[in-house]
Amino acid sequence: MNTVIHKLRLSQTDAHYGGNLVDGARIVALFGDVATELLIRHDGDEGLFRAYDSIDFLAPLYAGDIIEVEGEIIRVGTTSRTMRFEARKIITARPDIAESAADMLAEPIVVATATGTCIVPNDKQRDADG
Repeated sequence: MNTVIHKLRLSQTDAHYGGNLVDGARIVALFGDVATELLIRHDGDEGLFRAYDSIDFLAPLYAGDIIEVEGEIIRVGTTSRTMRFEARKIITARPDIAESAADMLAEPIVVATATGTCIVPNDKQRDADG
């Protein structure tokens, strides 16, 4: 499988700035989690993240938002795996209505995109099925 999607609710502990704004570093960490699952599925090993080629933060996220983070392997080299990532807000918190209010979004909002390269050394690669 070359695509993985994680869904999660951003909690109050994810808020880093005033107004419950979530730090972009949290999204980068989620991209790393998706990359880890992709590598395990592909190579049977967690591998190592070598570098991001680009990261774009496109919209804010807040505590209480629910997002999905998608990653895909787009190129396979001898030891390198090039990936693309996209984080989308699918439910938005509505603290203006009530502390626990939230709205489903008619269309997801792309909040961040990235591309990067991971490495799985030859001696760590194995068929992910065992």
